[in-house]
Amino acid sequence: MPLPLSSSATTLLVRKSAFERSGLTRVQIDQALTLTDNEFRVEKDLVAIGPIFDDDGLAALIEAFEKAGLVFFDDFFEMPGNWPEWLALFGMSNDA
Repeated sequence: MPLPLSSSATTLLVRKSAFERSGLTRVQIDQALTLTDNEFRVEKDLVAIGPIFDDDGLAALIEAFEKAGLVFFDDFFEMPGNWPEWLALFGMSNDA
């Protein structure tokens, strides 16, 4: 099922296998960004983190992913959330 993306702030989309490989946990991310249950979603092979309103927290999370060996664009991607509210965008993994 496609995951709705926020037009109000950045959502970080991560391949589930890459997230698991990173060694980071949901608890660590929740604590760093003070996320709600609806701001960390998993659907099939995709993890959606956000909307993220904390720019410093987002930068730290991206840095943590990169230090763990994840590659921007190949393993995770930042959707900036700067489109009009009347447009609905959804994320869905293309992996089997």
